[in-house]
Amino acid sequence: MLQKFDPRNQDILVYVNGDLLPRAEAKVSVFDSVVQGGDAVWEGIRVYNGKIFALEEHMLRLQHSAKAMAFAAVPTTNQIKQALFSTLEANEMRDDTHVRLTLTRGEKITSGMNPKLNQAGCTLIVLAEWKPPIYQSIKLKLSTSSIRRNSPQNLDSKIHHNNLINNILAKIEANLCGADDALMLDQIGFVSETNATNIFMASQGILYTPHADSCLPGITRSKVIDLAQALGISLVEKNLSLTEFYNADEVFTTGTMGELAEVVEIDSREITNESEHLLLPGIKEAFASMVSVEGEKLPF
Repeated sequence: MLQKFDPRNQDILVYVNGDLLPRAEAKVSVFDSVVQGGDAVWEGIRVYNGKIFALEEHMLRLQHSAKAMAFAAVPTTNQIKQALFSTLEANEMRDDTHVRLTLTRGEKITSGMNPKLNQAGCTLIVLAEWKPPIYQSIKLKLSTSSIRRNSPQNLDSKIHHNNLINNILAKIEANLCGADDALMLDQIGFVSETNATNIFMASQGILYTPHADSCLPGITRSKVIDLAQALGISLVEKNLSLTEFYNADEVFTTGTMGELAEVVEIDSREITNESEHLLLPGIKEAFASMVSVEGEKLPF
């Protein structure tokens, strides 16, 4: 599955440290930490019907990630929100929009790894694009990657960081296999997540999802857990093997960019529902209802 260029994004304005710049002029310094070492944190945020969905949760995760990375002179939540609002207003975006919000450690005085070289404060980038959920029209086929998700011993997934080489290597493998995305295991061998999304499976009317040990505890993941409970669906977080996923009645992924997407095949094993239960349609309907009414209203 390959995203395509949307002509509506040709002339977007991008926020970079206080300036709204045309797409072709939106750049950061070669001395910025995101260039020097992928030293940045980010959030993916979606806009529905004049409201930003789960904005407070995204702001909190961004601030927590920046604190864990010991960023200095971090913009306040209100400052980041105002940058977000001004970018959306400048682009007249109130719906059908995905925002990539990036906060880097900032510009260095000279090239190098040491954060002490960062003396100018953070760089804030707000990239808003016209982008409907990317899995709207497809059902996913996954292939298991040989690349393992990082454990907290290596690079804690609770930090929503820009160093995505781990995920990119897995995506390369998926591309070579002709799959839509890669299914990634943790270092013990249990299923963790895909290269881009959290994952759920259903069996005999019970919903399961991996522990958020080596995967990002995604905001959409959390919303789905809440919805399942509200719908009276039994939900279990546990270590799950590939074999359990191969034999699941339903499998689906969750994420801001793609929302909820059905998985129909893993490693050439077709996901076949052999029970009388069907959970995903009801959860998707409840999620669509949620995003249509919840969120922080845009001030324009």
